[in-house]
Amino acid sequence: MKSIKTFAACALLLFALVCTFAQEKHHYQSDFSKEELASRRGRIMESIGNEAIALIQGASGLPGFSVFRQSNTFYYLTGIESAHAYLLLNGRTKQATLYLPHRNEGRESNEGKVLSAEDGEWIVQLTGVHRVKGVEFLSADLVSTGLIRPPAPVLYTELSPAENGNDSRDELLFAQARAAADPWDGRPSREAMFVQKIKERFPQFEIRDLSPTLDAMRLIKSPKEIELIRKATHIAGLGIIEAMRSTLPGVYEYQLDAAAKYIFHLYGSRGDGYASIIGGGTNAYMGHYFHKTDVLKAGDLVLMDYAPDYHYYTSDVTRLWPVNGKFTAEQRELYNFIVAYRDALFRYIKPGITSNEVLDKAAADMKQYLEGKKFVKPAHLKAVEEGLKFRGHFQHPVGMAVHDVGRVHGVALQPGMVFTIDPMIWIHEERLYIRIEDMALVTADGVENLSAFVPSRIEDVERTINEKGLIEFRPAVDLPFKSK
Repeated sequence: MKSIKTFAACALLLFALVCTFAQEKHHYQSDFSKEELASRRGRIMESIGNEAIALIQGASGLPGFSVFRQSNTFYYLTGIESAHAYLLLNGRTKQATLYLPHRNEGRESNEGKVLSAEDGEWIVQLTGVHRVKGVEFLSADLVSTGLIRPPAPVLYTELSPAENGNDSRDELLFAQARAAADPWDGRPSREAMFVQKIKERFPQFEIRDLSPTLDAMRLIKSPKEIELIRKATHIAGLGIIEAMRSTLPGVYEYQLDAAAKYIFHLYGSRGDGYASIIGGGTNAYMGHYFHKTDVLKAGDLVLMDYAPDYHYYTSDVTRLWPVNGKFTAEQRELYNFIVAYRDALFRYIKPGITSNEVLDKAAADMKQYLEGKKFVKPAHLKAVEEGLKFRGHFQHPVGMAVHDVGRVHGVALQPGMVFTIDPMIWIHEERLYIRIEDMALVTADGVENLSAFVPSRIEDVERTINEKGLIEFRPAVDLPFKSK
């Protein structure tokens, strides 16, 4: 009888533990180990020195039903996806402290568990930070860094705008400039307001920009980051392939977007890494054409540039193809030039070389390529010759943002850099724009084209277009539905 009671008591305890675990079920990233996150934070503390601190502000909560997404920097350093969080890195003590809001049980009952200050021990185990506190302790801890007995440590924080979702720094800066130009707007950036509050409350701190340090770190991707970018690139390529298959005269640009989005979500993406660029005919002439409202026409080319937001990383892949499935003679000439230029650029990418050297060597190859080549129209030959002078074929870093931070121009390339190769030409008289874009990963001894599997040769593109796609299997029907 005693053994039965003991068994029952154990079973009850186990049940209680299971229930508690179910209530405490939470989401936390599983891509990066706490050791890798700690290493990143350690590099910042080493960079700022023994007489400085770094304070990083996480993203704020979003109104309405928007799903929260952490800022790229805060996620890069902690993996935490809680709003209104702060990270203090102390160069003197080499300690990392995470500040979080307190638990909101009402919100959690609607949305699920959110990691909060009450989960301190748990979060220390997950992230490797030294301690977790409520946000209300941040002010006192800033005082304790050295304000009582001067000199105060230098305080580093990000002065560049925080990337969140499908934002890139270049677009965020232009958005700030547009707001500043509006006399009825003109609000300061969140970063400027944060710095202002620090100065108002603690004028003893000398404030410096942490962005260059973070940019340099994020430029060189770790093996785990490369794995995520590789997955994001595969998803982007599969989405573009599905759009190719779904292309027919009469299909709308937004329907190609829908086909790719299905693939993105099918493979676990959060959504867009950036708004899709899908332009048929002369719409493609506008480099960032986002409207996607026009119908695709036989005889035109359609350009698609699109990638997902996958586990906080993205890609950047572009392809161009004929709406009716067959390149014309004129289109073939121009398109083959672009593919050959892409191949020439990849031929010279390796550690130690610079972007200008790659561009110069590839342009020399393409001059030989053009020898003896004839084009149907003289304007087309002129356009490709002008393309040899253009320096934008070697483009931008890619990682947590599509236009990622860091420099790949004017510096020696290093293993772990990821950027786009984007050969392009314009025929202005016809409002015609021809380009493809691929993802380059610099390896220890050369380069890997992460998007090489996405059809780019004419025969592969035409074969793919002629396969049946999602839109053919599930075509849109007239709205509203007719009731039976």
